[in-house]
Amino acid sequence: MANKSFYEKGIRFECQGTGKCCTSRGEYGFVYLTLQDRKRFALFFKLSLSDFTKAYCEKKDGHYHLKNLSDDCLFLKDAKCTTYEARPEQCRTWPFWPEVLNTKTWNAEVVGYCAGVGKGKLYSAKEIEDILKSQKE
Repeated sequence: MANKSFYEKGIRFECQGTGKCCTSRGEYGFVYLTLQDRKRFALFFKLSLSDFTKAYCEKKDGHYHLKNLSDDCLFLKDAKCTTYEARPEQCRTWPFWPEVLNTKTWNAEVVGYCAGVGKGKLYSAKEIEDILKSQKE
């Protein structure tokens, strides 16, 4: 879980568009969707919520997620997100997930493959806390 002392001085991050975070890596293989995520996607694809959900979603343990038809997100093409504007909250909040915001996990599972770490905007501890809070809502 998140360790505030890890990010108390902030974290610099800017997406570099490599698509590496969109590939399945064991426990991080599902893209979970809130109702708002599904509505955003439905609007993006010009579908009803019901039609989007039937075409692109599955439900497991009471939670919707994108169908997992391969090892990569089904909206990833040529290492680029084809639905970036409509991407779900899970994708919008990367890499500020509680399960990776500690030194050991960050170094093992984020730094090694995410080219955006250490680049771009410096997110303050307050901004990171707000992002973490939004994931609980």
